[in-house]
Amino acid sequence: MSQSTLTPPGQQTPPPTDAGSPLGNGLKQRHLSMIALGGVIGAGLFVGSGAGIAAAGPSIVLAYAASGILVMFVMRMLGEMSAANPASGSFSVHAERAIGPWAGFTAGWMFWTLLCVGVAIEAIGAAHIMTGWFPGTPSWMWVLVFMAVFCGSNLAAVSNFGEFEFWFATLKIGAIALFLGLGVLAVLGALPGTGAPGTANLLHDGGFLPNGVEGLLVGLLASVVAYGGLETVTIAAAESENPVEGVAKAVKTTMWRIAIVYVGSMLVIVTLLPWNDPAVAADGPYAATLDHLGIPAAGQIMNVVILIALLSAMNANIYGSSRMAYSLVARGQGPKALGKVTGRVPRRAVLASSGFGFTTVLLSYWYPDTLFAWLLNMVGGVILVVWGFIAVSQFVLRRRLEREAPGKLVVRMWGFPYLTWVALAGVAGVLVLMALGEDTRIQVIFTGGLTVALAVTGWVLQKRAAARV
Repeated sequence: MSQSTLTPPGQQTPPPTDAGSPLGNGLKQRHLSMIALGGVIGAGLFVGSGAGIAAAGPSIVLAYAASGILVMFVMRMLGEMSAANPASGSFSVHAERAIGPWAGFTAGWMFWTLLCVGVAIEAIGAAHIMTGWFPGTPSWMWVLVFMAVFCGSNLAAVSNFGEFEFWFATLKIGAIALFLGLGVLAVLGALPGTGAPGTANLLHDGGFLPNGVEGLLVGLLASVVAYGGLETVTIAAAESENPVEGVAKAVKTTMWRIAIVYVGSMLVIVTLLPWNDPAVAADGPYAATLDHLGIPAAGQIMNVVILIALLSAMNANIYGSSRMAYSLVARGQGPKALGKVTGRVPRRAVLASSGFGFTTVLLSYWYPDTLFAWLLNMVGGVILVVWGFIAVSQFVLRRRLEREAPGKLVVRMWGFPYLTWVALAGVAGVLVLMALGEDTRIQVIFTGGLTVALAVTGWVLQKRAAARV
């Protein structure tokens, strides 16, 4: 068990880092840059944003802008800590150093559960697309194929994961760039066969806030979920050639990309299409917009892009969950059997993470309305709890770094400590909104139960470890 786990919080301890880690360092700067950008372009953006538009109307632009600012703050805080002390456990390690082992245990295993359930959701979605292309083929077969491919790629050298994500992200970025290019031309009336829509779709059909503040809040909740995935880059940075420089560059360049990809896309969509067009929710806003522009086979084009996004997320989630599990075990906060590293890869952690993901796929078939739904609700607010841990950890560690090692502050959180408090208030505010909403209240309850259960377990383990010292 590591010294950081044995020592109660408040005492001076060597911070847990990945110095001398047996893990590889095969990720290059181009991998990290694409992982950072590709992580924000997922199926939640291509498909899930349709529900947000249907609820918020044109004000979905404000919802994505507001949640985007919150995500920028979170990533800046996480980037500050990760550049100062790169670690494969990322925010779990930072929470342990700042708050105590129980906090690292709670944040780490919560995120691991979220990623593993995410693998199942993405595998099911990808299989659904494949059965549409190949009628008569069983869905489970495609799930098995995808799980085998990405489990296998993650069992090999970390550079394999990096290459997969590099090309996946390249394709997603190309698709978004093409969409935005066509969309801007259509908004300006420069695309053949289209006229400039002006502000008609933004201000008519109920106005900019057709469903009032309540609709805007629903859109805000949908947008927060869509931003999940950015955290993986700080996990991956620990296995890069230059972790400090790598994570600093990746985090800094992600900021403006969020605005272009998310806010820009939403603005183009609600400018070109009526927000209440049934196709926005039924076919997805991107496919509906391409159909509106007369792009041939728009639906199938988007299916290809969505499939790539799903497979990219599967790959990243297996990687992220395995490294988080390895980091927890290395700090004495998990089953020792998962800590073995072979060929500079934590292969047992990869298999365990993939196995849990595959098990949740089976649960979705066996108990779609009970156990699997329970798992989905349980992880519904996990990312917000993790962001809360990040904000508190950054507040504590920033003060400590300023006293003990100011030279490590390669990336600095803007407006510290005020914007750190703003970010923490934003996280709390979204959780309150979820608790007030009928459709999201159950997620807060289940996520709260998971948080309490892990926190109590982590606290008990921390006390036992301290008693043995």
